[in-house]
Amino acid sequence: MKSSASHRCRPVLALCACFLAGMACAHGAVSSSVSPAANATVTFRKVFKSSYPEYVEIKVTDTGAGTFDIRQLNEESNPRTLHLEASLVQTIFELAAKLHNFDGVDLEIHRRIANLGEKTFGYDRGGESHSVTFNYTLNHEALQLLTIFEGLARQQTDLSDLDRTMRYDPLGVNDVLMQLQKDLDNKAVPEPAQFLPLLDRLAADQHFIDIARDRARKLAVRIRSST
Repeated sequence: MKSSASHRCRPVLALCACFLAGMACAHGAVSSSVSPAANATVTFRKVFKSSYPEYVEIKVTDTGAGTFDIRQLNEESNPRTLHLEASLVQTIFELAAKLHNFDGVDLEIHRRIANLGEKTFGYDRGGESHSVTFNYTLNHEALQLLTIFEGLARQQTDLSDLDRTMRYDPLGVNDVLMQLQKDLDNKAVPEPAQFLPLLDRLAADQHFIDIARDRARKLAVRIRSST
């Protein structure tokens, strides 16, 4: 009797095994289909001829990694890496979501005004891609996003200038620090803490003039006290 019962259970067990295997495959297919969500990217691009810089492109992924390319139009593209704080990345993607990830939105004011540069927001995730281009907008979320990206462009420019002058033009360092101080005064720098490693190194290096070292020291104290 025990052998007969065991024999009758085998088809049931086989059926259960097939069912579980099917569920595992389905789960794997679903996981595969949604995985691109972890690779979402928001892009900001601004082209403004006869300005400085003429071209700005910043790409930010939902992991915080990204690239920036800031240059004149006649210069070769040279994207460099950046990494943003999680809170800023969250803000960027929340604002993009409020703008429907730029799918079918119209941000242009549609009035005759001066050329302020062609600005583009883009969103990419797997096979999904949307973008919107405008000269000037009054949309609240778009203005917030624009402020963040233009601030990041200012920030990366200041960082690059400070690094360059510290390496190759020590006498020009103080001018860059004065520009950084002005940008901090105007709240134009989204992530001031990014400057701390360079400022600390500058303040401790006796190869730089005292006025630059003192200004670097004060800026570092200011940034730390505000974060």
